[in-house]
Amino acid sequence: MTPLEKVRTEIARYDHALLDFSAREQNGAIELVIQLKSRELHTYYAPIHARDIEHPQFPWTFQRYLYDCMHDYLVEMFVHTPQSRDPRP
Repeated sequence: MTPLEKVRTEIARYDHALLDFSAREQNGAIELVIQLKSRELHTYYAPIHARDIEHPQFPWTFQRYLYDCMHDYLVEMFVHTPQSRDPRP
């Protein structure tokens, strides 16, 4: 099984009401791809290191990585926060 197939097999175990997950090979590296089902906002790309895919605990480390990436992706969707430099209209 190739690294991309291994990641796709793991992704197939997850179904989310708001997000779609996929994987792609980009410049010889594997990337996790997260996007809204509605495709209205940007797509999130996160590299997955080959050593992590080959590790025997990959299903567990992948789950933690997926959840961390989901968190980062959703946080990136903030339009305004108290730390924003521009004043709210």
